[in-house]
Amino acid sequence: MNIPVWVNGELLDPAQARVSVFDHGLMVGDGVFETIKVVGGATFALTRHLERLKVSAQRMDLPEPDVETIADGIAACLAAAPVWPLGRVRVTYTSGSGPLGSDRGNVGTTTIVIVSDQKPFPLTGDVTVVPWPRNERGALTGVKSTSYGDNVKALAYAKARGGGEAIFGNLAGNLCEGTGSNIFVVRGGRLLTPTLASGCLAGVTRALVLEWCGGEETDLPLSALYEAEEAFLTSTTRDVQPIRLVDGRVLPAAPGPITIKAMEGFAERAAVDSDPR
Repeated sequence: MNIPVWVNGELLDPAQARVSVFDHGLMVGDGVFETIKVVGGATFALTRHLERLKVSAQRMDLPEPDVETIADGIAACLAAAPVWPLGRVRVTYTSGSGPLGSDRGNVGTTTIVIVSDQKPFPLTGDVTVVPWPRNERGALTGVKSTSYGDNVKALAYAKARGGGEAIFGNLAGNLCEGTGSNIFVVRGGRLLTPTLASGCLAGVTRALVLEWCGGEETDLPLSALYEAEEAFLTSTTRDVQPIRLVDGRVLPAAPGPITIKAMEGFAERAAVDSDPR
């Protein structure tokens, strides 16, 4: 079993893993998820990720997930998986099977855990700003939901133009986030990142960079990305990744001194605390 799958409490061979075609995670994107980094067979920041899963479920009015049981499922998958240098856990939690519409069913939720290896990201990243804004006032703002159509379309748009990640502004015209990342910029020697009110996800790595490496949350016009002295992306599987190009424009430094400090500070702290609370 190279890629173990855990579904509703049962560890399965991937070929045997099934969910109903009526599951609302598939039908209408009615679910939430988390991706957790695995280094040498051990998860990183598991507690924070499972707490965010609970918050996302609460904001979508889903029943509270049993995160202790999910943690057991993650452990079972990792015990059955190869020990990769870098891996990832995907936890998906949906409202379960329901009718052919937006009304939810009442047969119970679906919980899935999948473990796989993870290819490292490039040392630097190129980003493309997309023409579709995030809605910072939307019902799913700040929720890590399975409704990822916007992100799929945006990332395809970016890759067609040479970018490795797509960057969203918001309805106010401010810088927001990537499809699977948060963004930091350096202006006037200050490390800055959009506030959560911008509509961006409360990234686990984003929060740890702010706590461990400093930085300020502030509203930033989208133009700040083009004018940045340095910039970087943060996410669970990329940690801190310097940005080299913005819409084909070369930034002054990738990585610059403040980015290097953040990269080194994050790596040092993560190496001694695999589950920062």
